[in-house]
Amino acid sequence: MALTFFDVVGRKLLENSIPGSLELTELLMVVVIFGALPLVSQRGEHVVFDSLDAHLPPFVLRAQGVIVHLAIGTALLALAWLMWQTGSQFMETGETTAQLKILKGPFIYGMAVLCAVTGLVHLALMVRPPAALAEGEGAAL
Repeated sequence: MALTFFDVVGRKLLENSIPGSLELTELLMVVVIFGALPLVSQRGEHVVFDSLDAHLPPFVLRAQGVIVHLAIGTALLALAWLMWQTGSQFMETGETTAQLKILKGPFIYGMAVLCAVTGLVHLALMVRPPAALAEGEGAAL
């Protein structure tokens, strides 16, 4: 946020933006989003449609949880594998950002690792018995 703030101030007041600020913002967003993904999944703080949960028997909710976590975990592990391959290709070709010439490969490797960790979190949640969420966890504000 500070980078964007100073970039906008520089553009508006000094008629000069920070070189590469868009690239840095994009890379920092990757770090923030993928860094938080395993934690959000582990704590169950993502968007959930649970309007029918009060009307379903516990065994249906448990089966639903297992199926959803299995599907998400599998999809994230597959995505991690694809990202790892893309990271390898970017490292081989030396792909960099346009302005600052920062290598993209390490960021894609990081995305792959964090996707894999998130996939493993979902697979672990699949076998863990459902627990009541703590106050403020997974709840809408």
